[in-house]
Amino acid sequence: MAWIVLVLSGLLETAWAIALDRSAGFSRPLPSVIFGVTLVLSMAGLAYALREIPVGTGYAVWVGIGAVGTAVVGMVALHESSSLPRIACLLLVIAGVVGLKIFH
Repeated sequence: MAWIVLVLSGLLETAWAIALDRSAGFSRPLPSVIFGVTLVLSMAGLAYALREIPVGTGYAVWVGIGAVGTAVVGMVALHESSSLPRIACLLLVIAGVVGLKIFH
């Protein structure tokens, strides 16, 4: 269960990062509220998962999921660069996250 919560918390990290960008420095109310809610839920999920998963592994997986998710949303929905080297680097992050799970 802890791993499922950790993955969901990583996805929520993507949501709050995108909402933070869309809040325009907290000047737009809806994205600002979405940021706050998803941030709290993401942190709560991380805290729950860390009761069973070592902090080094849990935090790295959480950050990895959030970073890759945010980068993918940026490339797909926000028209950021999606060059082959960037995609290769994201695949390396994914490989690292999978490796942390496998060798946990």
